[in-house]
Amino acid sequence: MSVTKQVLKLRILPRWVIIIIDSLIIILSSLLAYLLRFNFDWVQVFQFNLKNGILANLLSFLVATFLTKSYSGIVRYTGIHDGKRLLSTLFLMGVVVTFMNLVFFYFFRKNLIPYSIILITLLASFVALFQYRLLIKNIFSYYRSANSGKVSVAIFGAGELGIVTQSVLLESNDVNYKIEAFFEDDNRKVGKVINGTRIYSGGDDFARKLRSLGVQEMIISTQNLDTERTNELVDICLNHEVRVRSVPSLDQWVRGELSIKQIREVRIDDLLGRASIRLNNEKVKAQITGKCICVTGAAGSIGSELVRLLIYHKPEQVVLIDQSESALYELQREISDKVVIKAYVADITDELRIDQIFQDEQPEIVFHAAAYKHVPLMELNTVEAIKTNILGTKCLADISLRKGVRKFVMVSTDKAVNPTSVMGCSKRLAEMYVQSLNNRELSQPQKSSTVFVTTRFGNVLGSNGSVIPVFKKQIMEGGPITVTHPEITRFFMTIREACQLILEAGAMARGGEIFIFDMGKSVKIVDLAKKMIKLSGLELDKDIEIVFTGLREGEKLYEELLADKENTMPTHHEKIMIAKTQRFEYELVDKGMKSLKSAIDEGHDSYTSVSLMKALVPEYKSNSSIYEVLDGIAPPQI
Repeated sequence: MSVTKQVLKLRILPRWVIIIIDSLIIILSSLLAYLLRFNFDWVQVFQFNLKNGILANLLSFLVATFLTKSYSGIVRYTGIHDGKRLLSTLFLMGVVVTFMNLVFFYFFRKNLIPYSIILITLLASFVALFQYRLLIKNIFSYYRSANSGKVSVAIFGAGELGIVTQSVLLESNDVNYKIEAFFEDDNRKVGKVINGTRIYSGGDDFARKLRSLGVQEMIISTQNLDTERTNELVDICLNHEVRVRSVPSLDQWVRGELSIKQIREVRIDDLLGRASIRLNNEKVKAQITGKCICVTGAAGSIGSELVRLLIYHKPEQVVLIDQSESALYELQREISDKVVIKAYVADITDELRIDQIFQDEQPEIVFHAAAYKHVPLMELNTVEAIKTNILGTKCLADISLRKGVRKFVMVSTDKAVNPTSVMGCSKRLAEMYVQSLNNRELSQPQKSSTVFVTTRFGNVLGSNGSVIPVFKKQIMEGGPITVTHPEITRFFMTIREACQLILEAGAMARGGEIFIFDMGKSVKIVDLAKKMIKLSGLELDKDIEIVFTGLREGEKLYEELLADKENTMPTHHEKIMIAKTQRFEYELVDKGMKSLKSAIDEGHDSYTSVSLMKALVPEYKSNSSIYEVLDGIAPPQI
């Protein structure tokens, strides 16, 4: 068997070997200390008890090494922590040998070993012990890299995080990485070298350098890249068949340390988000701290994240309302040790139940996130959409008014703008009722203390029903990926962004506003699917295909945030605007609500209910739906 194979087979140096090598180094360091101390005069060396001195140092080291277990580290993974442990061992060795010296002096009135010898031995020993460990580490690394395939890697970001990433990759035992280059947007760093690796520009020459260096994998290690720049880098890498991964932020490292397993694939979510919005957290905190807050739909994707953000501002109590028992129980377990909570399994259309909850808990602010939101499903379950989204909102708003709730913040959707579905129209009617109720109260001689406000935004990444998890599952199953139409587009935002917007809306609301968020550019869903295929390391039409299935019931090609007759007014935040909408009289909207309730209570078919919805929302035109036949018929009078 060759020396190389023997080295590779010996994966971990036995502890007894480490102890023997360490002991030999202590003996040699002691001898060197004597020679240095007495200028290589052997007569003086032997006059000062060379043998006793070496023996004292050796015994002291063995005592210290067994107490600190400095032999327990794996030598080929030697790092800073091993250096600290060696320092502790040698410090303890110095204490032990000094104690031995004092005892010897007490009995024989002379030192066992000169104190200068002790100090020189400790210094020489540390250098030798640490360096030989690094030498063995490099030998293992050299033979492993020389006899196994290498993965050529480039790191984008030559800051501290990039250096840590380089170190983690080089110490990896699972894969043999070769760090070909650093890339940087900071031209001040370009041309410099970090641990033998050159820094190149991430500018115009980026793609050519990837090819010339033969990079197989790019790891993005900087945390300050905006989404547009990240997308640009990822597109270049994917077009050159370079795998892309990223390093998590410092607060996500396990026990404060980065490991190779934490460097993850770039996800599509990372490429659809935007720069974090800056919110008035002091204003939000003043609104939430010490208050009783109620969240409906608390166990849903929006509601649960909203609760997680709320608890940072230390509310006195959070009241959770949801129909989903299991999901509510999991949320309760997650946050019960962080805030006082009351969890209620309840239907928001049950007026007596909601009234009793509000009577018992006296919430000051209500965040209303409970709703049915799956467009095709609600097209076939019209009555449930009306009962929950419209009548449930009315029930909550009316009870909030009666119980003196200070603020009622409703969560709406861009599908409420020029709706083409039952779900979208149901949310538009809920918006109309909340606004008209607020306007009615403002017109009263004795104005109500309750402020009603609405937030409206597009698709939320990672929420229940989002297209992203559906595509991920289809890719895992080998495809095909199903897209309804080649031209369909959507706006996207993260759950956290959406919930921050809701909190901000509640903080700035004066009453009756619909707050909308600058969603950036809409995303073509087929392009989204193609990018997800590439990120998964697959090839379109070879490994997986995209199939167009046609628009679903009620589905739009393009989503909007503002209706045709609406415009916007700015707020203190450039990304948040107020939709200036058409005003509706409360009496008309309330009458429509009662008509809808009567139609449901009397068991009329869904066509009757949808006709009433079209009468209340004239811009509601059904799309790919059984209710398209109603668009050519004059709606009933409300």
